[in-house]
Amino acid sequence: VQLQACGGGLVQAGGSLRLSCAASGRTFNNWMMGWFRQAPGKERELVASITWNLGTTRYADSVKDRFAISREYYKNTVSLQMNSLKPEDTAVYYCAARRGGATSYNYWGQGTQVTVSS
Repeated sequence: VQLQACGGGLVQAGGSLRLSCAASGRTFNNWMMGWFRQAPGKERELVASITWNLGTTRYADSVKDRFAISREYYKNTVSLQMNSLKPEDTAVYYCAARRGGATSYNYWGQGTQVTVSS
């Protein structure tokens, strides 16, 4: 499984960015896809997740109503639309994947930096 993330950058507070992750190497039926982030000096946190088959989503409280995760089933891509960005959203963002029955994410893409200026 390969995950290739892109779309990070520098944006002012209140702005928007869209991250994309291209997934390859297998079919992803019954898999879970997620976006994590890690800020300097902080632990990595799960920001949003989506089930591949049904598209069921979950969000961290800190991003609820601002971020939206989606997947394009036939293009094998997962996206994270980030709106109303805040300086505290600054972090390296990673896309990740796990099988439906797995307890942890074990496939990771390279990180993409998101910087939100105040």
